[in-house]
Amino acid sequence: MTISALVILLIASAANGFAPQHAPFLAQRTGTALSVTTAEIKELRDATGAGMMDCKKALIESEGDIDAATEYLRKKGLAKADKKASRVAAEGKIVTASLDDKAVMVEINCETDFVAKDGSFLEFADSVASTAVNLQDDNLESLLAADLNGSTVEEARQALVAKIGENIQVRRVVSRGAESSTTGSYIHMNRIGVIVEIEGGSEELASDIAMHVAAMNPPFAVPDDVPSDTLEKEREILKAQALDSGKPAEIVDKMVEGRIRKYLEEICLVSQTYVKTNDKTVGKLLEENGAKMKGFTRIAVGEGIEKKEDNFAEEVAKMAAGN
Repeated sequence: MTISALVILLIASAANGFAPQHAPFLAQRTGTALSVTTAEIKELRDATGAGMMDCKKALIESEGDIDAATEYLRKKGLAKADKKASRVAAEGKIVTASLDDKAVMVEINCETDFVAKDGSFLEFADSVASTAVNLQDDNLESLLAADLNGSTVEEARQALVAKIGENIQVRRVVSRGAESSTTGSYIHMNRIGVIVEIEGGSEELASDIAMHVAAMNPPFAVPDDVPSDTLEKEREILKAQALDSGKPAEIVDKMVEGRIRKYLEEICLVSQTYVKTNDKTVGKLLEENGAKMKGFTRIAVGEGIEKKEDNFAEEVAKMAAGN
């Protein structure tokens, strides 16, 4: 031990010796309830990786005993759940559930496609979707705090992390439906989920159109959904192209409006050719079934999540170098 390290140790020991009875780093009782300090919570969190509130509860239950609190967290399956939360979870599954006129989709992520097929993961995902369909909104925090077989969804998630050993996240929840509408959903290969909402028609019709949305991924449902600034930007581009081609100015505007109509047909669901029969538009299919498009929601597993790209050559080089 160096002289400087010894001096620091002596100073710390002296400070502890003169600490008041209720020093900040000591757990203390106020009445009949045990209060714990942030330092103790941090120590337990660093040791176990569990959440802050879980660490606080464990310390209170264990009367400030770190070892007993650690054991408490292990029994609850909460230890190390949060430490895995920093790892990228871009695989997973889209799950759906319906109740009356409402349909809901939940994206649940994990780290590998192997775990995405695990029985415990699949059971958890289905249970979360069944819970979500009974909520009043699409608030993720409300879903995580909701009851799931005697615990919360978040507690069940943490227990599953401890059991499986991968970062698992309930990423988002979306829903559609109202008393005056019909909803249908379609999940493609567990990775792409779509809910279509229509007026009139049937659930089967809505589900068939959801399959089309999954395949074609239209940006908008109907022309009225296209933002005005998007149309204006496209109009400016088309006009510039027409003028550059040497077309007379008096016919440029007519050309642009014709191309705008074609552009809307391409980007709007109701104008696209229905992929299942390829003989009519989605709008015509709705019309034949006495239905009207209200909208759709489409999500895909991992979209927007930046995945870590491993460099195999670098990994081999590090191993060879003994790093």
